[in-house]
Amino acid sequence: MSALAAEAREPAERRGLARDGVRLLVAHSADRTIEHRHFFDLPDLLEPGDLLVVNVSSTLPAAVVARRGDLRVHFSTRVPGLDDRWRVVELRSPDGSTPLKARTGQRIALPGGAELELAAPYLAGGRLVVARLHGAVAIEPYLERHGEPIRYGYVAEAFPLEAYQNVYARIPGSSEMPSAGRPFTAELMGRLVAKDVEIAPLTLHAGVSSPERHEPPFPEEFEVPETTALRVNAARRVIAVGTTVVRALETQARPNGKVLGGAGWTKLVITPERGLRAVDGLITGWHEPESSHLVLLQAAAGGSLLERSYEAAVTRGYLWHEFGDSYLVLP
Repeated sequence: MSALAAEAREPAERRGLARDGVRLLVAHSADRTIEHRHFFDLPDLLEPGDLLVVNVSSTLPAAVVARRGDLRVHFSTRVPGLDDRWRVVELRSPDGSTPLKARTGQRIALPGGAELELAAPYLAGGRLVVARLHGAVAIEPYLERHGEPIRYGYVAEAFPLEAYQNVYARIPGSSEMPSAGRPFTAELMGRLVAKDVEIAPLTLHAGVSSPERHEPPFPEEFEVPETTALRVNAARRVIAVGTTVVRALETQARPNGKVLGGAGWTKLVITPERGLRAVDGLITGWHEPESSHLVLLQAAAGGSLLERSYEAAVTRGYLWHEFGDSYLVLP
């Protein structure tokens, strides 16, 4: 698969567009065709009775620069079974561009008189570590006071937290924005509802992605409400807004496709061999061809259609990452 050539270095609004003015490549699985639209065309592409499932997790200001200014701490998911002073973290260079090696037992002085103790490697990898924050009652209030949004080297300028929030986000918990939903606006959602396209919520708190590592996703905390499960099971077609939604729904999907309500931690890795049981279509962004995200997309679109989609995106200069253009796979 060809490498993408263009990175979105700033929000669409900075480029003179509305959020829903980004480009949208549409891939139709049924006849293997591709068309080029804009995100504001979404109501014309969906049908009455379709169900959009959105992730209402909102983005935390999850990056904190150490007091000495020599590194940046990216706070990721909670640690199951431990209190809210514990988090999985990643150490990065001050500009966020490069991962740094963490040492167990290391203590890092943070703003506000806090200190981070690196306790142990997280799972089998060497990139993430389990850490405890000293000098603060809980991590989320600390981040609200001292943190800023996570950003990587391709975004040179700091943008406010609002630039990393989806219009429907309401439950704090994601380290990075579930960015497939960024192009939605209140006006666009009103147009979708007016066309009798339904919208249902779930929550999955996304951890850090570390884009250069291309690892399978780590465990993430989720909740699929019973009402959302019932609507999924009754829907004509289920369109997931983002791979986080796919992961949550497919975790709760039985082999016959029925989705159960529930909450917990998911370790599910979706592959083409496993396939999709509950999700019929998907809205997502553009990611590097080496990303584990592509394995899930192969399950949704199939390898050949996905290959052609990326080639078309390269030819047309689509932008990728959280501020970039969008991709819609329809059944």
